[in-house]
Amino acid sequence: MSLRNSILIIAIILLVDQFVKIYIKTNFVYGEAGQIDVTNWFKILLIENEGMAWGTKIPGEYGKLILTIFRILAVFGIGYWLYDASRKHSSRYLMVAIALIFAGAAGNIIDSVFYGVIFDDSYGHLSTMFSDQPYGSWFHGKVVDMLYFPICEGHFPDWLPIWGGQPFKFFNAIFNIADMAISTGVGILIVFNKKAFAKKTAVESYKPSQE
Repeated sequence: MSLRNSILIIAIILLVDQFVKIYIKTNFVYGEAGQIDVTNWFKILLIENEGMAWGTKIPGEYGKLILTIFRILAVFGIGYWLYDASRKHSSRYLMVAIALIFAGAAGNIIDSVFYGVIFDDSYGHLSTMFSDQPYGSWFHGKVVDMLYFPICEGHFPDWLPIWGGQPFKFFNAIFNIADMAISTGVGILIVFNKKAFAKKTAVESYKPSQE
């Protein structure tokens, strides 16, 4: 698979990811008030987080800035990994996986870098794009999430220690297209590990790549 095709995958995912985020951000109110039930197990619900899994934050005044800079550096590293894999004519599995991970990471970085100065907040009203009163500053934007799959919910059995009788939901995470791309890329590396990292024979290495 060529580097050009990998870049095409990245561009498509970024466009879809940002289109969905901007649409949701400007047409949904934060939290339950803006929820749409697509099915019993699939809902559209706008939330925002600091950019880490499960809404985790790095404490301190510069925690968000540190996270954003770290993620930017990580994307540069992933970009070099993609270039190097292309130069070595690596397998299609590896190229697709890296492209997906790169696109997902870049998509969330766009939120973190720009959204704080582009949008106002979504609490109790619809957000405005290019607002005169943005909710944040450069590198301090929040990542927009909206895909919610509470497939089943109920209560833990009373006899269960600690959690007995408490409510639960599965699947409780809310995520976005970029998160899906990262998870899919990592999944490919795990499930198709041998094919992704297969080494070409000496004869194959001298043939032009057909991928």
